[in-house]
Amino acid sequence: MRTVRRSQLREIVPLSDTTVYEMEQRGEFPRRFNLTPRCVVWDLAEVEAWIEERRNASSAGKIETSPAPDVRLRKTRPVKSDQG
Repeated sequence: MRTVRRSQLREIVPLSDTTVYEMEQRGEFPRRFNLTPRCVVWDLAEVEAWIEERRNASSAGKIETSPAPDVRLRKTRPVKSDQG
């Protein structure tokens, strides 16, 4: 079994620490475990399997993407001019 620490996980999965933690709590991401009281790691095989699962779900259209903002509904403000 190969493990990865937090810094390595950030290179593999570009999610914030908070997002990873919240996804772990909901059971949507592999759980971390402690090697020592001060060393937290993830199982690399579980993380890679999670990425592959997400890739397959994305290809199959099972992951909803957030809608693009409707710029026509945006409140406009005057642009400040640099010329005095």
